[in-house]
Amino acid sequence: MQIEIWSDFVCPFCYIGKTRLEQALERFPQNLDVSIQYKSFELDPNAAKYSGKNIHESLATKYNMTIDQAKEANQQIGEQAKAVGLDFVFDTMKPGNTFDAHRLSKYARTLNREAEYIDTMLYQYFTLSKDLSDKETLQSITNELGFDQKEVQRILEDETIHADLVRRDETEAQQLGVTGVPFFVINKKYAISGAQPIETFMQALEKVAEEENNQLENLNLQQGSYCDGDHCK
Repeated sequence: MQIEIWSDFVCPFCYIGKTRLEQALERFPQNLDVSIQYKSFELDPNAAKYSGKNIHESLATKYNMTIDQAKEANQQIGEQAKAVGLDFVFDTMKPGNTFDAHRLSKYARTLNREAEYIDTMLYQYFTLSKDLSDKETLQSITNELGFDQKEVQRILEDETIHADLVRRDETEAQQLGVTGVPFFVINKKYAISGAQPIETFMQALEKVAEEENNQLENLNLQQGSYCDGDHCK
């Protein structure tokens, strides 16, 4: 079974949805042979580097809401994160451009360490409040992972390296009609949009596994929580 996941490093529902999928796979009674491929998606390709505003301030400015309203919205997302064992520290979160982080994910793939890299970057942003738009921060994180720092520096200094792979993922998302993430595609046939409940992922896995065994063709899922370029819903 092949699962493709489009996501962004600063998308809270991407982290939640990915974790719910993983927990569904752990609970699934059948031993599945699953290959997961991560695809790049930028919520805001034109986003600037971290400006010094925290996530509450950024949301309040972007959506013309009060700081208290932004905090309340983030608190609700944080509660969903806690339910799956994640700790989101919104007060010190540093939103910014993620293009370099995505380019480095393609380098991580060449090392067969993409899944580890994705997990690390999500944790660094949502729990440790690291600035993923900062090249020195990216260098420090990849150094902790043991990546070749000369190669990391070369990638960070030349924005064309792996840029085509990131853009290819984003173009594919556009062709599929993806407007928000997370977005999951199973076996190139079935789509799951948003951070669905664990039970919904379980149902999807069961139906796809049945199809593999019996050639059944039915899977209709409602849209779950997701982020697009303007909102997290």
